Amino acid sequence: MIRNLALVALLATASTVSFAEGDVTKGDPAKGQTLVMEKTCLACHGADGNSPASAFPNLAGQGPAYITKQLTNFKAGTRKDPNMDPIVPLVEPEDIPHLAAWLSQQRPAGIPAIQASDEQIVRGRNLWRAGDAAKGVPACAACHGPSGAGLDAQYPKLSGQYPEYTEKQLQLFRNGERTNDPEGMMRAIAERLSDKDIKAVSAYAAGLR
Repeated sequence: MIRNLALVALLATASTVSFAEGDVTKGDPAKGQTLVMEKTCLACHGADGNSPASAFPNLAGQGPAYITKQLTNFKAGTRKDPNMDPIVPLVEPEDIPHLAAWLSQQRPAGIPAIQASDEQIVRGRNLWRAGDAAKGVPACAACHGPSGAGLDAQYPKLSGQYPEYTEKQLQLFRNGERTNDPEGMMRAIAERLSDKDIKAVSAYAAGLR
């Protein structure tokens, strides 16, 4: 019970340590479009933020403040990724708001049909909508929204994201390899999820609209 209350308090205070939309310098989408080409972003994320491969996240329609936070974290070294690390030095701090503006305004193209069993769908839906009280896991929808639209910049949009990518990030949070979540919030949640839980909720989130 105490652990559950602590997690609720963590969720309630997370917004005080995250980027707020008002903290993001307004970017120029046209400049962002050019930068996507110049900085080789399109190789992994596509020219319009729709990634051609599940190893790389779809960024089309993602909140601009969330994109800004992640790029800023990569620049500061508080988030690491073997695919991003060689690219980060090419991105200047003044480029970030323009990239965020362009990518956030693009239309998500959708992903291929998700392969999931009935059991996975049910488990994923339950975790998303209600969480798991026995494990002290809150409903994913409480932060990411019923439709997975997220809350810029505190909680990313997960609908339409490759389930393989979401699954990988949850594993990284659980293993403590990704640590740029405010107050360790996602690490506290992910460590309570089994591999089956992670796979199920990742597949369910991808199909939300």
